[in-house]
Amino acid sequence: MDLQLEGAKVLVTGGTRGIGAAIVAEFLAEGADVAMCARTAADVDRAVAAATGPGTLSGAVVDVSHRDDVAAWVDGSAAELGGVDVVVANVSAIAAANDLESWKLSLDVDLMGTVALVDAALPHLRQAGGGSIVTIGSVSGREVDAFAGPYGTVKAALVHYTQGLAHQLAAEKIRANTVSPGNTYFPGGVWELTEHNDPEFFAEALALNPTGRMATPEEIAKPVVFLSSAAASFITGTNLVVDGALTRGVQL
Repeated sequence: MDLQLEGAKVLVTGGTRGIGAAIVAEFLAEGADVAMCARTAADVDRAVAAATGPGTLSGAVVDVSHRDDVAAWVDGSAAELGGVDVVVANVSAIAAANDLESWKLSLDVDLMGTVALVDAALPHLRQAGGGSIVTIGSVSGREVDAFAGPYGTVKAALVHYTQGLAHQLAAEKIRANTVSPGNTYFPGGVWELTEHNDPEFFAEALALNPTGRMATPEEIAKPVVFLSSAAASFITGTNLVVDGALTRGVQL
């Protein structure tokens, strides 16, 4: 299948590790030119130095909770790339504790960071004559689980926000979709840390999935790239759950 992403101009937040890094790698493999950001300079430099594929990669240090910094990065990246065709809002504070700081982090980073990214990117998507927005949700936004506090609540809000964008922007040929991953395991990620620090809870979480395993970042990234592409030209306003049958609720 030709995804027609060669030369596409793509923005990705949180692109240095885990799902975000896999999303960047998949776009590069398809020949897209990517600008990504993250909060840690050393991680950004390492990711850019290690990038492979026919596409090009640039990186910047951005805290997405700072709206003005997000806007400056988007505008600068658009100028560098020659426009924007695809926006992927991946970054997350992963704040699960039920305390005021976690609520604020989740709202500022996951929700308002996404809003800041989309608001800054929309003029460029309109100038391109259309494009794609993909937000990264979570199964925790779909059903009540161990992360039902700020993390799950804000992820549910992201789905609502994204589906609203799909309806508002459809006439302008701008699509908006969410990918909601199930538990995803990668080195340095929350589930590897849980495996070492709380093996009982890790075993319980693993046992919930009928596949007997957790997802890899690449298994989440590929659907994100597909939804961003011309191959998904009539898919907008959807929440694509990628969880290996972890969740049991029926989407009607």
